[in-house]
Amino acid sequence: MTDPRTVNAAAWDRLARGGASFARVATDAELADPLGTLDPRGWLPRDLAGRAVLCLAAGGGWQSTLFAAAGADVTVVDISDGMLARDRREASRHGFAVRCVRASMDDLAGLADEAFDVVHQPVSSCYVPDVSAVFRGVARVLRPGGLYVSQHKQPLSLRATSATERGYVIDVPGDRPSGDALPPPSRSLPPGYREAGTAEYAHSLEALIGGLCRAGFVVEDLSEPAKPDRKAAPGTAGHRDRFVPPYVRLKARRAAAATVEENARLWTP
Repeated sequence: MTDPRTVNAAAWDRLARGGASFARVATDAELADPLGTLDPRGWLPRDLAGRAVLCLAAGGGWQSTLFAAAGADVTVVDISDGMLARDRREASRHGFAVRCVRASMDDLAGLADEAFDVVHQPVSSCYVPDVSAVFRGVARVLRPGGLYVSQHKQPLSLRATSATERGYVIDVPGDRPSGDALPPPSRSLPPGYREAGTAEYAHSLEALIGGLCRAGFVVEDLSEPAKPDRKAAPGTAGHRDRFVPPYVRLKARRAAAATVEENARLWTP
C-alpha cells in the first residue's frame, strides 16, 4: 500500500494549485485583527509578541501570516511543498519572517525540545494513521505550561457518509482497525468534509482526548464548531451540521514532567 504521507503530500500539492478552501490566504481585514480572526473563543494568550508559535500541519499562508501579524515568532510545518510555497509568498508579501519546515506532523524530529510556547493545529490529524505520534511530538517540542490548540474532524462525522431526508446513515464501522484508511468519500457528502485524493483516518474521541492526556496534556476546554441551518437542503453543510457536528476543537496545556509522573504514580493500579 502507498505510504499515506506520499499520498497526502501529492494531494495537498494539487489542492494548493487548485485554490482549495483550506489553502486561502489571510485578507487585509483579517490581518488587521489577527487574534480576533484566529481565536474568537479567547483561548490564545492576548499578547503573542515574541512568543514562539508552531503552526502544525498548517501550510497555505493563512495561519502563519496571522500569527506573524500578532507579533509571534512563527514556524510552520507542513507535508506539502505547494502549501508551504504559499506561506513563503505571503510572508514575503507582508514583510514577515516565517520559518517553513517540510515535515509530517507525526515526525517532528527536526524541531528542538521545548522550543515553542504555543502549538496551533487546524483540522489535519485525520491524515495520519496514528494520532498518538502527533501528540507525543507536540509534547516534546512544547515548553512546560505551553498551549496546544487543535481542531479535528469528528469521528462520527467521518463515519456518517450517506444523506437522507431525515438525517445521515453511519455506514463506516467504528471497530475498523485504527490504521485503515477510510473509503473514498460519498457523493452525498457536502463540499469540505472530505478532501479528494487524500488518505484519511477516523480517530475516536478516546484517541483524541485520551491520547492528549496520555501524552502529558491537561485538556482545559472543548468546543464543537458547526453552522447548522434549519432551512438548508439535505446533503448540504448547513443541514448536516444540524445532525453531526463536523469538528471538535481542543484546548490543552502541557503539564510539567513532575505533574505527569505524580499523576501516573497516584492513578496507576
